[in-house]
Amino acid sequence: MDFEKYLIEQMLILIPVLYIVGALIKNTPKITDWVIPWILLVIGVAAAIAIGLGAGITIPDAIIQGVLVTGVTVLTNQLIKQTKDRD
Repeated sequence: MDFEKYLIEQMLILIPVLYIVGALIKNTPKITDWVIPWILLVIGVAAAIAIGLGAGITIPDAIIQGVLVTGVTVLTNQLIKQTKDRD
């Protein structure tokens, strides 16, 4: 599968960044688990817009990229978690 058709190369850095931010938020006692993907979505879209503006990407395309990288991050986290807890 050619991911470059969907994800712009400059946005790939957001996947590990969002994963780490999610792990840090997970350790925050006052934030419930269901809120974490929403927080990551806001951060992912905002970061994608910031990166996109510097790279000449339109805001609508940057928003789509933010949603995509957040989706990849949350999916990756769930794959790891569900594989560990497969009992």
